[in-house]
Amino acid sequence: MGEQPIYTTRAHVFQIDPTTKKNWVPASKQAVTVSYFYDSTRNSYRIISVDGFKQVIINSTITPNMTFTKTSQKFGQWADSRANTVFGLGFASEQQLAKFAEKFQEVKDAAKLAKDKSQEKVETSSNHSEESGQETPSNNRASSINGTDDEKISHVSPEAAVLKSENEHLKSAVEQSNTNAKKWETELQTLRENNARLVDALQESSANVESWKKQLNTCKDESDALRQKIAELEAQCNEADQEKQQNAQLSVRVQELEAEINEKQQEVENLRKQAEIIPQLMSECETITAKLQAAELKNTELEGRIGSLQTDIDDSRQKQGRMKGELKQFMDILDGKIDELHEFRQGLSKLGADN
Repeated sequence: MGEQPIYTTRAHVFQIDPTTKKNWVPASKQAVTVSYFYDSTRNSYRIISVDGFKQVIINSTITPNMTFTKTSQKFGQWADSRANTVFGLGFASEQQLAKFAEKFQEVKDAAKLAKDKSQEKVETSSNHSEESGQETPSNNRASSINGTDDEKISHVSPEAAVLKSENEHLKSAVEQSNTNAKKWETELQTLRENNARLVDALQESSANVESWKKQLNTCKDESDALRQKIAELEAQCNEADQEKQQNAQLSVRVQELEAEINEKQQEVENLRKQAEIIPQLMSECETITAKLQAAELKNTELEGRIGSLQTDIDDSRQKQGRMKGELKQFMDILDGKIDELHEFRQGLSKLGADN
């Protein structure tokens, strides 16, 4: 049947740093499939994991000496002396970790049982070889007594071949046992070293947990500070909205003032047009003055007509006085309007500066 998967899950795979033997190095960028495989021909169990690029990141044969350790609520690890590393798995939930650890223990017990059965087979074959070796001489003796030399050869040769093959098999089994014993000693030493590394890693993990707790508290403080800052910014945004409303009101006020300025400018334009009449009035006054002078010159000549002309002169003087009064009054009004326009412009400039 070959190897068949017996249990499959997903986890983040890590390996111990080969240089420091303390820090974890991620073997996959994301969670990958991790499976238990059973080889019926070899009667062995393996944990195999392949990443998205079809690269094998875990190939660990489970032995009875291995131990799966839970280092946190969602993280577990085991040491592989053959691969000379420590594998770590990070699960999404505690239930997945518990199921994987339970399956690890089942596979470990099955591997131990398979190992015990193989040792029993070796011992049985060894005992069978010893019994065959003890029975062979009697058969040889019986053959030598009851048969000829040809019969002796024909009866003894197959048994000798079987004994020879069994002896060679026993020798290879003994050599394999010695090799396995040395290998197990090496694995035991490696396991001791890995246990020491795991203890160091556990201590470092505890220190990392404390560091993470401190970082979490720091993050909480920073989060509270950020929340307070957000509240302040929201208050500032409300103030900015109020200022925008005030600016809109001021803009309306400025438009109203500009309309008033246009009206005032129109009034000033009208006053300027009226002021253009003043030179004409002045010229008329000069003309009248010249006429008065001519009249005074002629007064000597027209003494006879003084009576009649005196009335005309008085009327002309009264008219001139009225015209001068009106001109002065008009000039006073024009000066007042100009002063009001000047004050209005100063107020508008001050209002724009305040805005």
